[in-house]
Amino acid sequence: MEKITIFDIEAGKFIDKLAKELKSIPEFEAPEWAKFVKTGPAKARTPFEPDWWFKRAASVLRQLYLKKVVGVSRLRTRYGSKKNRGMGPERFMRGSGKIIRVILQKSEKAGFAEKAAGKKVGRKLTKKGKDFLDSVAASMK
Repeated sequence: MEKITIFDIEAGKFIDKLAKELKSIPEFEAPEWAKFVKTGPAKARTPFEPDWWFKRAASVLRQLYLKKVVGVSRLRTRYGSKKNRGMGPERFMRGSGKIIRVILQKSEKAGFAEKAAGKKVGRKLTKKGKDFLDSVAASMK
């Protein structure tokens, strides 16, 4: 029997399932300011979904799994979007770094991520984090 990983599951469904799992982990509790913050300078309003924090955390963990070592700067670019500038042409704006930074810090506290030592600077998944994501993937099949 082959081992089921993230690569075998559709991204949207996996992120939804992982977000539900992260809700039960106390380290991933959304901070008080998360209700009022925009996800980037290109956005006009705060997110409509009440549990957007957990979906973003699940998405960040998935990116760590896929890319091996990722820093805040790369993730800011990943979660950026085009800003509507009225009559001017749209321009790409990077996403909020504070949100990503706090999610990475919370994942470190939970034991899912650690700072990468070596050539690449950023964070990477620990064995515990990789096993957790694989167990969520396995529960979906």
